[in-house]
Amino acid sequence: MAIYEPERVWWNPLSKDERIWVALALIWMLVSFIFMPIYHLVGAQNPPAETYAVSAGDFDKLVEGMVEKYKVGEENGIPVVRPSADEPVYIRASMWQWYPIVELEKGKTYRLNLSSMDIQHGFSLQPININLMVFPGYDYVAKITPTTTGEFHIICNEFCGVGHHMMVGKLYVKEPAK
Repeated sequence: MAIYEPERVWWNPLSKDERIWVALALIWMLVSFIFMPIYHLVGAQNPPAETYAVSAGDFDKLVEGMVEKYKVGEENGIPVVRPSADEPVYIRASMWQWYPIVELEKGKTYRLNLSSMDIQHGFSLQPININLMVFPGYDYVAKITPTTTGEFHIICNEFCGVGHHMMVGKLYVKEPAK
């Protein structure tokens, strides 16, 4: 409750410039309101929606089975795998590591299966800027078809503790073998 009652007209009426800005904001809001649902349906920017419940132990067994089957080398103690495009690719997030290093072929479609062993992590493939959330207890499947060769970095973009800044993985894309 105010000490003194305000005057009858305590606000100033909108000026011409203010009316124009309010009108522009309302028009932009309506355009966005119409555009966003349409783009959600026809745009190719939607994240995949294929997710399965999985225990950390079961997912770890799938990762280790893939590593055992497709290991082609090692880099700083982390295995490098070259999986077949016909089978799922498993990438495990845990404090503070992406495991294993994956080598894919350009032009082939792969199913990346992502899960966390401990807490929530963020899968950010740089410099492509693919961003996905990785949760414990869930196997998140993302279909990707690499179009560019090179070395890509997997960054955790969800703060996961004191070692978060060092959680950087690798993904290589090579030309198909002839």
